[in-house]
Amino acid sequence: MTLLTPSLTRSLWSWHGVLIPLCGATLITIGAKVQIPFFPVPMTLHTLALFFLAASFGPRLGFAAMAAYLAAGAMGLPVFSGSPERGIGFAYIVGPTGGYLIGYLLSTVVIGRLAQGRGPVGLVLAMLAGLAVVYAFGLLWLAFFVPVSSLVATGLAPFFLGDLIKIALASAIITGLGHLKGRAQ
Repeated sequence: MTLLTPSLTRSLWSWHGVLIPLCGATLITIGAKVQIPFFPVPMTLHTLALFFLAASFGPRLGFAAMAAYLAAGAMGLPVFSGSPERGIGFAYIVGPTGGYLIGYLLSTVVIGRLAQGRGPVGLVLAMLAGLAVVYAFGLLWLAFFVPVSSLVATGLAPFFLGDLIKIALASAIITGLGHLKGRAQ
């Protein structure tokens, strides 16, 4: 006799589909609030959290986690990096970093799809593709706020090295967890 009836299985799956995005949004929020001294600007860990979630849980749950994070921020919760000091709610989303936020949302689909079943190098490449999406949308949006001549110096150069480090860390964490899971089985 099995304890997991079809209705119980559907119920557990629906909770899984809700809890992972909510926990993911919480992890992204914590990452956005953690500031690590780095040159030339302090580094936050929300990119690490987001890329880890998208590569680990796939495009659907990664997207749902980022969408929940954005929804919480749009409702005025101080989830974003630098909030509430730099603003909250929809005003923050349409500010200079808005394109990056949309890029993060779309990058979850790219990363989640490309990372499925990949080893460490494939994970890094999937995350680099996702990072390209983030920078494409971020820089395009930022062009409405800063002169085009200073776009790379303002919106890419200060963050790129830190993002590469976070990609390496996310890939290492996922690979390490995979090895631990393999040993446990």
